[in-house]
Amino acid sequence: MSYAVKEVYYTLQGEGLQTGRAAVFLRFAGCNLWSGREEGRASATCRFCDTDFVGVDGPGGGRFGDAASLAAAVRGAWEAPLPERGRPLVVCTGGEPLLQLDAALVEALHAEGFEVAVETNGTRTPPPGLDWITVSPKAGTELAVKAGDELKLVFPQSGAEPELYEQLAFRAFVLQPMDGATRDRNVAAAAAYCLAHPLWRLGLQSHKLVGLR
Repeated sequence: MSYAVKEVYYTLQGEGLQTGRAAVFLRFAGCNLWSGREEGRASATCRFCDTDFVGVDGPGGGRFGDAASLAAAVRGAWEAPLPERGRPLVVCTGGEPLLQLDAALVEALHAEGFEVAVETNGTRTPPPGLDWITVSPKAGTELAVKAGDELKLVFPQSGAEPELYEQLAFRAFVLQPMDGATRDRNVAAAAAYCLAHPLWRLGLQSHKLVGLR
């Protein structure tokens, strides 16, 4: 299988339970809920995405003909000494990474020594062998992934209220305020919800607060 990749870069994880951890971000091109082009936003299933996942022109991006070559590019993007404890982390994201991420790539990334995490909208079945699964549900979709490490819900979303997901088999539930013009109001509402429903943890986009990608 070949892979279309928007970008590959080294940074700190900015969201969810692994916030602050050094990681290589492997951003795949394409998504099944929005074309990524502004002219299609109004008719998209997901209308609030703030990520550029169109094309293969980002830093480290391109078309990779096989899993081994892409895994080698991920290893090359790791800019620090390997950790003395544990493994380096790669976060497979998008767009929607499960349109492309397959068992061969997971195996190749493991062979390069990485712990493999995925951030997905949950509408596609993941390949075996993943070390960390984050699902971020979007209103109007049916989840194919109903278990994992964390469910990270952008809040608020009409039709994707937190109580709809509380019975799913995730280790943790994170409420992330929607960014944009109403961000401050959304932060306050999400914080109030977590105080009233302590199953949920408040999650902020810390990379935006400190100026990281």
